Amino acid sequence: MAQMTTPMAPVSDHYYIVKSCAKKTSTKGDLYLDMIFQNAAEELPAKLWDYKPEAHDWINAGMIVKVRGNEELWNDKKQFRIQRIRRVGPEDRLDLRQLVPCAPYEGEEMFTMLQDAIAAIGDESMRALVGLLVNRRHERLILAPAAVRLHHAMAGGLLYHTLSIVRLAQQVCTVYPFLRQDLLVSGAILHDLAKIDELIIEETGLASGYSVRGELLGHLVMGAMEIEKVADELDTPAETRMLLQHMLISHHGLPEYGAAVRPMVLEAELLSMLDNMDATVNQITAATATVEPGGFSAKLWALDQRKFYRSPDAPAEDCVTRL
Repeated sequence: MAQMTTPMAPVSDHYYIVKSCAKKTSTKGDLYLDMIFQNAAEELPAKLWDYKPEAHDWINAGMIVKVRGNEELWNDKKQFRIQRIRRVGPEDRLDLRQLVPCAPYEGEEMFTMLQDAIAAIGDESMRALVGLLVNRRHERLILAPAAVRLHHAMAGGLLYHTLSIVRLAQQVCTVYPFLRQDLLVSGAILHDLAKIDELIIEETGLASGYSVRGELLGHLVMGAMEIEKVADELDTPAETRMLLQHMLISHHGLPEYGAAVRPMVLEAELLSMLDNMDATVNQITAATATVEPGGFSAKLWALDQRKFYRSPDAPAEDCVTRL
């Protein structure tokens, strides 16, 4: 039986993420682009039949594009036929929430919150060190995710996760006022900052994988190395830099989870616990977000293959944590 193509909708404009892009050859011997588009609602196969190398070789996976064309049925399967395609620019004023999962706050708003937390650090040397490390990553930090998958794998997820731990740290210090709040908060702010260099972050704010340095060193070691570099610039006291480096290289808790050493300072132990707490809350709430009340989530391999129950009286938005 012949393969049939049937238009489903009129020609219109759309925004998509290019999830994959490959050159292929048609039965007539012509090159075309075979792509998969993605937005917040769906993934959609797409074809650019009128492919010209000089006009279209800029297209790669991970890009955000504006396309003109129409959906059609090909052998009873939906696909998008592209007539025009271009890369999205600032003039489009695109809301990323149309395309990818995003933190519930804008990046600049969260960055301002983080600056407020830095300004509240009483120790001058810590405040200067943390401030410089954060400000040097401003542009990349406002969009960065916290992971490729698992917890806070969303645009702005790194800032969102960091601010949650900062707030937890501040509250813990009200219960245990003998804690060194400056140290705990500084460690919270810096603990995952090197993920910006560990991950390959696309313009969508999602991570597609790990950089070479990320694979070979990891964000714990990379973060400690960056502290040493900036501490030399600022002439930070040796004890301060050592404690902050220990906070970073131990915050995964156990060697099998990536820690270079186990926490050996009270504030380092608490940072590891708070980090794990926030990651766990995010994973469980994300897993139950699409579960009908009274049902169970899929098994979560990162949480010992456990599945989680969503109570019938659970609030409608219990899957969203707010700052």
